[in-house]
Amino acid sequence: MLKKEELPDCPVATTVQLIGNKWKLLILRNLLNRPWRFNELRKDLEGISQKVLTESLRSMESDGIIVRTVYAEVPPRVEYSLSELGETMRPILDAMEVFGLEYKKNND
Repeated sequence: MLKKEELPDCPVATTVQLIGNKWKLLILRNLLNRPWRFNELRKDLEGISQKVLTESLRSMESDGIIVRTVYAEVPPRVEYSLSELGETMRPILDAMEVFGLEYKKNND
């Protein structure tokens, strides 16, 4: 997790630093609905490499946005879900969805 002094002064820049790339936003979109396993995410996020998915998930976990849960099963099962902090981003993603729908509707 980044320290307060490592974050930009601007709150919008802070948010962009935490979730401001295509893959992190799409991972968040998926996790808003339910927990996902790594391979499920990789298959659903067409075009993402295993390396980028791993880096994104680790970064989001480190920033406290998602939670990685390992189940003691054979074979091991790992699921990713939103943390309480991640849940607070729901309105941001909802607003992006509304904007995207309106944009598409007005540009047919």
